[in-house]
Amino acid sequence: MARLYGALFTLSLIWGTSFLFIKLLVEPLGAWGVVFGRCLFGTFILLLIIAFRKDWKGLKGLPFGIIVLVSLLNNALPWYLIALSETKITSSYASLINATTPIWTLIIGFLFFQNKLRLLQWLGIALGFFGIIILSGVDITSIKGQSIVGLFTMVGATLCYGYSTHLTKKYLSTASVTMISFSTLLVSALISFIVVLLTDRTIFKMILEPSIFGSLIGLGVFGSGFAYLLYYYCIQKGSPEFASLVTYLVPISAMVWGAVILKEEIHFSMITGFILILAGVYVSSKKPKENKIQISKTA
Repeated sequence: MARLYGALFTLSLIWGTSFLFIKLLVEPLGAWGVVFGRCLFGTFILLLIIAFRKDWKGLKGLPFGIIVLVSLLNNALPWYLIALSETKITSSYASLINATTPIWTLIIGFLFFQNKLRLLQWLGIALGFFGIIILSGVDITSIKGQSIVGLFTMVGATLCYGYSTHLTKKYLSTASVTMISFSTLLVSALISFIVVLLTDRTIFKMILEPSIFGSLIGLGVFGSGFAYLLYYYCIQKGSPEFASLVTYLVPISAMVWGAVILKEEIHFSMITGFILILAGVYVSSKKPKENKIQISKTA
């Protein structure tokens, strides 16, 4: 469990800057341009890692259909929806909606993958989501002013994440984490390349501009390449529900980065939210005892 928690917290630190990079890139590149850029850079860094290690074992045996489906649902489509949503709503509001991913992951697992739901999981998710609201300091009355399109595109992204994590756990649990990450990013890069080729070819030149190139290193190399090695590790060694809990930790990471880099103040409400989120993560991932009550379709 120590390695799992370490991977989860490291992943949250990397993804803590993702919404910022997306916000910076979506205006010049557009939604599909952001998807292509981060997939391209993520694929390239993983290709270098595999080539350096000279370890291509496991690539040939991957189920092609599942890889394409996971690429669509875990990379291409949700990343497009997130980028599109950030043209309509604020990044803080987008990150708040993104934090509902664990809830959708539980529900999707229950409805489509015959997963049993524990009472502790629901309690942990409730604690975590309440902590997110306190940490973000979102004024509920301001939500009315947000775009409905932005709201539903973000919810659509969380649904994609929820379903794809279960597909990965069910069909790719024995595959190499490196090969899953590389193959899904490669397929997503090809899909987004075709879309960009048909819509706006100027994006290919814009990627080389220094400011855009630097942001894509952050979002692609770290936020997609290295991050997805950790993400698929959390799914394989933990569970889809455990991996999805990273969305609760991302706002904490954003708070830490803000304090360290931007010298932003940390208020008491942030600490309260931080404690609730950690409590939620712990309770949700706590292993049940044999006599624990479970909720299932047969209940």
